[in-house]
Amino acid sequence: MRLEWIDDILAVLDSGSLARAAEKRLLTQSAFTRRVRLIEDNIGATLFDRRRKPVSLMPGVRELEFELRELSTRLHGLRHSLKTASDQAGKSLSFVCQHALTTTVSPEIVRVLTEDGETSVRVRSGNQDECLLHLISKEVDFAIMYAVPDDSIQEPANAFETKTLGMDTLIPVCAPTVRTQVTEDVIPTISYPPEVFLGQVYSRMIAPRLPEGKTAVPRAETALTLAILQYALNEIGIAWLPRSLVATHLSEGALVCIDDVLPTQLLAIRVVRLAESQPDHAEQIWKQLEDILSF
Repeated sequence: MRLEWIDDILAVLDSGSLARAAEKRLLTQSAFTRRVRLIEDNIGATLFDRRRKPVSLMPGVRELEFELRELSTRLHGLRHSLKTASDQAGKSLSFVCQHALTTTVSPEIVRVLTEDGETSVRVRSGNQDECLLHLISKEVDFAIMYAVPDDSIQEPANAFETKTLGMDTLIPVCAPTVRTQVTEDVIPTISYPPEVFLGQVYSRMIAPRLPEGKTAVPRAETALTLAILQYALNEIGIAWLPRSLVATHLSEGALVCIDDVLPTQLLAIRVVRLAESQPDHAEQIWKQLEDILSF
């Protein structure tokens, strides 16, 4: 039984519904619903009563509230103690990046942070929901994620501290052999699932700005940015990818940018941490992060 699963169950118990529990856990409702099913599949029991609206915990689970809360408190305390003991033994740091940023941003961060020969760095990768989950579960010291500048949809200001490391741009690219298809009314695309961050950016910021008369028809869909890059290189369709990820392919001619026809979207690269006290070495690194990278 994982600690975050216990906290998920308690969030439903405290809030009274999956939707409000998802907000409390800083996840989208679809991501939280998938987590709920994962918990039940792994335990092998039905924990949530779906016959009721809103969905609630089964009576037998409610009766275990005291044990669940006690276990959550003890495990959080144990995690903190273990992390403190590790920090005292040596300099260790853990952070998580969205998939594309793991490739483009994390290598330089790791290089700089490990130059002293004393710091050990662990890097994780995931979509934005997974990055936030690692952060709120205190499995990492900070997260590096994309955000839409000046977007009205933001995370709760009192939960996180953020710094902007630089800017990137989501641009339409394709293999040179696919370039001619941009002039057609129906254009083949490689898309993101609508529930992931870049899928939301596409549906909210890019799709409404497609040229009049053009229809995007997905030939493939995946949440993995690096997979989308490979699909574009293999002439499957047009993809919207971060410029930093495709810069080398553009300079080598393996891909072409078609922002003269199709819309782009500016992205901020932000480092995020929990708004609470941090170990001394993590605090020092937080202050240095703005100087590590420039875009």
